[in-house]
Amino acid sequence: MSIVTKSIVNADAEARYLSPGELDRIKAFVTSGEARLRIAETLTGSREKIVKDAGNALFQKRPDVVSPGGNAYGEEMTATCLRDMDYYLRLITYGVVSGDVTPIEEIGLVGALEMYKSLGTPVEAVAESIRQMKAVATSLMSADDAAEAGQYFDFVVGAML
Repeated sequence: MSIVTKSIVNADAEARYLSPGELDRIKAFVTSGEARLRIAETLTGSREKIVKDAGNALFQKRPDVVSPGGNAYGEEMTATCLRDMDYYLRLITYGVVSGDVTPIEEIGLVGALEMYKSLGTPVEAVAESIRQMKAVATSLMSADDAAEAGQYFDFVVGAML
């Protein structure tokens, strides 16, 4: 839910006008819209590179994941791992566009830890894949855009651990 929607829902629930603080947050949201869209365009347009390069970095750092017995061992399982990384990158893009982590949390994180644990997937490796995507993605951006985007990657890592 965007800051605009949250502010309106909260104000309406209390049958009041938007407060000056809420209006300031909405103004900041609108003002930052161009940067958020630029970041989303970078993530979307470079998604194949981000996932591929981050996957390679992950497998270098965590060879156990692609070794016999690892969760990404074999061509099919490696493809599944990369698919999941792409999924999280897409969720991060949703967060960036909305200026809020709620879409990430509601769409992709609720129940994720339980699912990974039930499948025997090492959650630390999933978190590391997000860290690697952050490194690749932010290297494609200006410092300001990288700082903004980095928050969303960090949110996902924090939720995993």
